[in-house]
Amino acid sequence: MATHKTIDFSAIDRVLETYEFKKSNLIAILQRIQEIYRYLPLDALTYVGTKIEGLSPATVYGVATFYAQFSLDPKGKYEIKLCDGTACHVRGSMPVLDAVRGKLGLTPDKSTTDDGMFSLETVSCLGACGLAPVIVINGKVYPKMTADAVKVALDEVIKQDKEA
Repeated sequence: MATHKTIDFSAIDRVLETYEFKKSNLIAILQRIQEIYRYLPLDALTYVGTKIEGLSPATVYGVATFYAQFSLDPKGKYEIKLCDGTACHVRGSMPVLDAVRGKLGLTPDKSTTDDGMFSLETVSCLGACGLAPVIVINGKVYPKMTADAVKVALDEVIKQDKEA
């Protein structure tokens, strides 16, 4: 399980100030907090709910859990989205999924590596059916993946991270 970060409430205050403590800016506030922590810590949601007039912690939690873009669980530094839509599935996304899980030590119940480096999410469609099967790592599209090709792609990400 990825390590949960200590919440820096002064950083959250700066985000709230940027968005003028307006409840109409709640989604933007949550997006920014998620950028900082790579997920939405429950303590941060409660804090936001007590700092913005007209909101409650329950309302903030409700918004955070309603939208699929938000996560209450820590995400890895590198977020892998693996498409399992019809085109990708038919063209072999399951062996690619198995290869990613095997290489990174993930399971259906464990989607983030212990070191917090990678998280894996299967999605219904990435809108790149002609390139199936497809994965996306931090916004970079990797087309026509195979079990072997995805291992090479992951090795390249790991190598680049070590060099950075």
